[in-house]
Amino acid sequence: MQAAGTHQGGRQQALFEAMHQAYEAHYYDPTSLAYREEFILRPMLDGLDLNDLAVAELASGSGHNSLSLKARFPRVRLTGFDISQAACDDYERRVEAPCHRLDLTRPTTTTPAATFDVAFVIGGLHHCVVDLDTTLANVARMLKPGGLFLMLEPNSRHMLEAVRRVWYRLDASFDHATEHALDHEALLAAGHGAFEAERVTYFGGPAYFLILNRDRKSTRLNSSHVALSRM
Repeated sequence: MQAAGTHQGGRQQALFEAMHQAYEAHYYDPTSLAYREEFILRPMLDGLDLNDLAVAELASGSGHNSLSLKARFPRVRLTGFDISQAACDDYERRVEAPCHRLDLTRPTTTTPAATFDVAFVIGGLHHCVVDLDTTLANVARMLKPGGLFLMLEPNSRHMLEAVRRVWYRLDASFDHATEHALDHEALLAAGHGAFEAERVTYFGGPAYFLILNRDRKSTRLNSSHVALSRM
């Protein structure tokens, strides 16, 4: 949907194209998937029925999270979006649903407006910090009025945030200039009134680090579930 260029989002594209196979091998092993189901997807989706709704997964990767939604809600209508074409190709094969290459940090009009009832992202929005205002404007454009934007992202208010920042600089699997932890109040401000917060919860600890992130060695010891509604 968009061509790569000199925009800083292209650094994230290059990073994830290079790391795609490693992500597939280490982020979606059976133990990590079981952890996601119990501690990420179950709380995120609590009380929701996504059957017959149009749902966009942002930073979708190769589609494992969408597959989980499909198992929970057999009639959900899924579409993936990712910055990596390799991930999009895998998503379409795995989920049997469309997936479009999209850099959320660039203005776009190629996605039909007010198309989705729900958008969700798991650990992808903090890769869009080069332009969160544009990112959230793109998400708002995708959603129908009253639609939900669900996310799980690393929490910048955690007491070990200073350690995380150092780690991001030293670990080659991160691009510290184009990714960092987020604060839900700053996210709302970057949305410029397009969203309001419905729910914010925090979780994480040694298991989150040792199970979900053990091969990328992330310092995301604490993360937040955030639910925003489209105004």
